[in-house]
Amino acid sequence: MGWLFLKVLLVGVSFSGFLYPAVEFCFHGETRDQKPNFVIILADDMGWGDLGVNWAETKDTARLDKMAAEGMRFVDFHAAASTCSPSRASLLTGRLGIRNGVTHNFAVTSVGGLPLNETTLGEVLQQAGYVTGMIGKWHLGHHGSYHPNFRGFDYYFGIPYSHDMGCTDSPGYNHPPCPACPLGKGPSRPPERDCYTDLALPLYENLAIVEQPVNLSSLAQKYAEKATQFIQRASTSGKPFLLYMGLAHMHVPLSGTPLSADPPGRRAYRAGLREMDSLVGQIKDKVDRTAKENTLLWFTGDNGPWAQKCELAGSVGPFTGSWQTHQGGSPAKQTTWEAGHRVPALAYWPGRVPVNVTSSALLSVLDIFPTVVALARASLPLGRHFDGLDVSEVLFGGLQTGHRVLFHPNSGAAGEFGALQTVRLQRHKAFYVTGGARACDGGIGPQQYHEPPLIFNLEDDVAEAVPLEIGSAEYQTILPRIRQVLAGVLQDIADDNVSRADYTQDPLAAPCCNPHRVVCRCQTV
Repeated sequence: MGWLFLKVLLVGVSFSGFLYPAVEFCFHGETRDQKPNFVIILADDMGWGDLGVNWAETKDTARLDKMAAEGMRFVDFHAAASTCSPSRASLLTGRLGIRNGVTHNFAVTSVGGLPLNETTLGEVLQQAGYVTGMIGKWHLGHHGSYHPNFRGFDYYFGIPYSHDMGCTDSPGYNHPPCPACPLGKGPSRPPERDCYTDLALPLYENLAIVEQPVNLSSLAQKYAEKATQFIQRASTSGKPFLLYMGLAHMHVPLSGTPLSADPPGRRAYRAGLREMDSLVGQIKDKVDRTAKENTLLWFTGDNGPWAQKCELAGSVGPFTGSWQTHQGGSPAKQTTWEAGHRVPALAYWPGRVPVNVTSSALLSVLDIFPTVVALARASLPLGRHFDGLDVSEVLFGGLQTGHRVLFHPNSGAAGEFGALQTVRLQRHKAFYVTGGARACDGGIGPQQYHEPPLIFNLEDDVAEAVPLEIGSAEYQTILPRIRQVLAGVLQDIADDNVSRADYTQDPLAAPCCNPHRVVCRCQTV
């Protein structure tokens, strides 16, 4: 029959309100060097010990555990900060908050967000021909040009910040409990601590608020449906795609239905883990059915568990931060102890990522940006320095080492926001400032500065219980190296093109679909 050439034109393919140009598929005689797809799933407030294959005594993450068996598990993987907005900003820029300007969380009334002169992963991949989608928690600014549709994402469906930053009609499990949204105007009541009572939680699809308040009980399934639709439509378009998902799990309020025999709080948490596990499993199943051989799926977390939520917080595993707990407060979220920033991490790509491998390489959420950019054969933004590494060779089994050094920014428990006062140098970790976040009992550990620093050997002491003796040979050997790398990064930052986020607030910046109704209620569509 000779040389057969089949050309299929998809002209003006519509993708959730966006139009894409004609795409050509060629078979039997012409092949196209496909760029890989990327699915990045970021859990919220999930403990390192929540992942069954890591530590958990109760196995509530069967689908994630299976993904670990089919791919690679990272046991020394770190968030770029130990609170929401800075961690997410670093994922999308490959830069620490001290460079990209996002050093603490944005508010419901924030005017600004991730600085507009910072280039996001979505923007880089858009320029490289990718269809890009963001589903879930954004928390990098929602007002005006800071919305995800203007920051590199063709499609957005989700909540613009944490889902405890607004009232709902079914508040779910929180500690302390928060009241439901008021249904009508009535006598004002004092707000509960850490609760929002005057603005309902909004759900966006692209630029429109489609639900306010959000129905939390159906949110996970909506995310699964939108994610699978995105993967299907992107695959049909013939373009490579990036899907970035910011899960609501395991942040409070939890909405899963408790089924176990544990105490009430633990039942709710375990139900939430199972719901999250099912959500991730649905996304993986869709990838397997549509783009298995050409898609990297990367699962990790934004920071450690939120200890002040007591039984509604996750497991830190062996990273108990014992030195800090003896001083008072929590060593988890908002701190630079291991419980605050060591997070679960898995990579899955059949045929590329080796099967059932556990990597002890020192890696970071910061590495996602340069790794994805390199695999997409795109270019890093010019005129700025990056803190992440291209770790492709680690993913594909060629290397067992990652960073020699990581810097953990202050994230609320102690010290100036974003300052680099904790240094991880191979197996050693130095603290120039310590402080405990609010613990379940309400206690907060005192802020303490250390000069010379506290230094722990994590190889011998993962619980960070006993710092090295200052006079010991080990301490005296490692201290000059720590001082050298810290001075080096601070000089590099001084020489870099750094940004500054706008943290001003204005009540008019709060998302509101109907200002004429109580708490901005609008009809669900």
